[in-house]
Amino acid sequence: MTEPNKLTPQGVPDHQPAAGGIAARARAAATPQYLAGLNPEQREAVETLDGPVLVLAGAGTGKTRVLTCRIAHILSMGRARPGEILSVTFTNKAAREMKLRLGQMLGQAVEGMPWLGTFHSIGGRILRSHAELVQLKSNFTVLDVDDQVRLLKQLLQADNIDDKRWPARMLAGLIDGWKNRGLTPSQVPPGEAAVFGNGRGGKLYALYQERLKILNAADFGDLLLENIRLFREHPDVLRQYQNRFKFILVDEYQDTNVAQYLWLRLLSQAPSKPGAPLSFIIPGAVDAPVISARADSSVIPGHREAMNPESEDEGQSARDSGSALSAQAGMTSPQSQSPPKNICCVGDDDQSIYGWRGAEVDNILRFDHDFPGAKVIRLERNYRSTGHILAAASHLIAHNEGRLGKTLRTEDVDGEKVTVTGSWDSEEEARAIGEEIEELQRAGHKLNDIAILVRASFQMREFEDRFVTLGLPYRVIGGPRFYERAEIRDALAYLRVINSPADDLAFERIVNVPKRGLGDATVQMLHDHARKRRIPLSEAARAVVETDELKPKARGSLRDLIISFDRWRAQREVTSHTELAEIVLDESGYTEMWQKDRSADAAGRLENLKELVRSMEEFENLQGFLEHISLVMDRDGGAEDDAVSLMTLHSAKGLEFDNVFLPGWEEGLFPSQRTLDEQGRAGLEEERRLAHVGLTRARRRAKLYFATNRRIHGTWSTTIPSRFLDELPAPNVEITESKGGSGWGGSSGYGPSRFDNMESFGSSYSTPGWQRAQANRARNQNGGRGGGQAGGGFNESQSPFSGSRGDASGSRSDASGSRGDAHGSGFPRNKRGPMTIEGELIAKSTGTTSEFSLSDRVFHQKFGYGQVVKIDGNKLTIAFEKAGEKKVVDSFVQRA
Repeated sequence: MTEPNKLTPQGVPDHQPAAGGIAARARAAATPQYLAGLNPEQREAVETLDGPVLVLAGAGTGKTRVLTCRIAHILSMGRARPGEILSVTFTNKAAREMKLRLGQMLGQAVEGMPWLGTFHSIGGRILRSHAELVQLKSNFTVLDVDDQVRLLKQLLQADNIDDKRWPARMLAGLIDGWKNRGLTPSQVPPGEAAVFGNGRGGKLYALYQERLKILNAADFGDLLLENIRLFREHPDVLRQYQNRFKFILVDEYQDTNVAQYLWLRLLSQAPSKPGAPLSFIIPGAVDAPVISARADSSVIPGHREAMNPESEDEGQSARDSGSALSAQAGMTSPQSQSPPKNICCVGDDDQSIYGWRGAEVDNILRFDHDFPGAKVIRLERNYRSTGHILAAASHLIAHNEGRLGKTLRTEDVDGEKVTVTGSWDSEEEARAIGEEIEELQRAGHKLNDIAILVRASFQMREFEDRFVTLGLPYRVIGGPRFYERAEIRDALAYLRVINSPADDLAFERIVNVPKRGLGDATVQMLHDHARKRRIPLSEAARAVVETDELKPKARGSLRDLIISFDRWRAQREVTSHTELAEIVLDESGYTEMWQKDRSADAAGRLENLKELVRSMEEFENLQGFLEHISLVMDRDGGAEDDAVSLMTLHSAKGLEFDNVFLPGWEEGLFPSQRTLDEQGRAGLEEERRLAHVGLTRARRRAKLYFATNRRIHGTWSTTIPSRFLDELPAPNVEITESKGGSGWGGSSGYGPSRFDNMESFGSSYSTPGWQRAQANRARNQNGGRGGGQAGGGFNESQSPFSGSRGDASGSRSDASGSRGDAHGSGFPRNKRGPMTIEGELIAKSTGTTSEFSLSDRVFHQKFGYGQVVKIDGNKLTIAFEKAGEKKVVDSFVQRA
């Protein structure tokens, strides 16, 4: 008789359990619940536990579900205990979501997962356990950015470096960049160190690190950099964690920087024996040269060599750099490297959009080089978007060369085509989108399902104003609303004080912005006097500057500020309100303050100030503009209210909406000209990935817009539609006509626009002063100011900005939103030379009579006892026993 396993399959019919039958139901019952509903690719990613695995998870393909199910599978199969799994994410929100899902799957088991968290939280935990090995104590303090800048200012002063020329915030940004690349002070290239403080950048970095140790402190970058140093200098500690973690899982791997990469590479190697070489791969080398060191070696290169994406021989360049590093360190490559442990990285190379903050897309592109024998699993079934949207996004991103390649597909209906709409200018663009949103609302769509995604934060202002006009609720995600931004509130405070001298809240906000040496003590003194006399702070300031209450420097600064406000109020009668705003921001020093600020968001703040001045053109006067602002600021609904979401494309990653509007698809804005200038082809590919992210946020409708005219640096420019529009597939795109009502429609072909007519809002004045201002504005227009700008504006030919590289879209948003060069962003004044004001401040009487009499003996908190020798209204001249003769306000003395 033939043994069963020797039987040939010939003639035996294929059999699959019948749907709904006993066998199928029994098999389903035997399947773990967390595996139910996974598609074949997702299930493969969950069940492939051994060796390195890269899961390429496209947008909307269930990435988070795969990660959590994989952890559940490891625990259910008994392959590891909760404390033996290292799972790292980029945000606390992602970590909380994973813990929540795991809790729903496994119950209380997730409570035993101490190593599920962000890179920096886990790095900080390791560092506190071994703090003494890196010259810290376990209770070290983690400095925030403000503390970091304050410490760097002290170091600059000690080294006699001009903080105005070489701002501490700029040095903080450089140090953060070096730490993100895993560079210690001794590893900073001389050329990079030379860009700050005449070549002293590297020295200051070293001094900063020494000072941190003395203060028992670390900054955010140290949480990983010191981890890398700890593992490098103490192999026994590294082996401890290599032995502990049986499985490593990484979320959003495409967003890792060099320091995060090095940290993961060290932990992901199999433990070496004591005394054996430590080895890891130099990132950035195509053939992944292995660098090794004896366990007692203290030098392992920890930085990525720069690669030129335009080079045709970049592979050879990288190999040469890796060999050079090996020779420089005096190291030899081992014949064989220990196999990596079970590491699973999940990410999407098509969604790598954070290169400007240090993320290296190469980390995911070269995964199979870093981990030989790695299995790559592609998740391509999208559960979010319709067919036309996915086809458009896939066709667009296929133009990128630096990608591993995948094509998103869906089993959903094709749905509506992606629409592309042109408008005459950005104002019409905002009107058209507002009308489309109203149509969707009338059709029963919730506003919570609608989003507008912009490339640069300054684009938001016109949409916010339009929504207020329409009465549409909205929320800004990833940052404050336009008129709530700090720089806009400051500028508005100046204008409010000019319009209403009794506006104490506005006066207090800007009395020391920019810094004038008027601290809290001065402001408190003004408050005390104002309360006692029941007068505004500005009037209290007028009284105080005529006395000796303040120190000479503070008194002079406050007097200059009052003189400036008097001058600006006088100019208001003969100058347009837009030009007045430029004058105020210039002469107050506020624009100069941001010009000198070298932080990443300074350029974006200057752009926002320009957009504020531009927005004033739509109003006849300052009063009408400020009334409009009060309406905008008053519209503040709760997070649970139904409202349109407004955000930058960078802030939109990870979110999804039924209806997505994508305005501003124009060359120079999107793709950003600044990005193209700075990064070339690599920058273009990142911009294209950003467009891909924007399209894939849409579930049902994606609507693209471009404007023929847009304000760039305060000057109207004719724009060209984005190259990305031509990279969309024609069968999946529909061209539509703008619903804005004044751009492309009408029998004449071009309807009226803001170039030809200005709408009037708010109240108007009939005073002689306002009539002069109107006449002045008309003269400016007839004289060709600023390309026909109404009521003042920016003249690009005269602007310091004209000499700088960049565009209005050079902003890259993260929380604040913006990144770029902060130089040369002033408010030029047209047809007006330097202004000089002659004369002196005349103290105005408050209309009150002092209750003190000559020869009264009084006591002053600061000057002590004295006798009144002269009375002038509410100001007293007192001969103090110790301080001599001083002039003070009577509210600051009491009878002795």
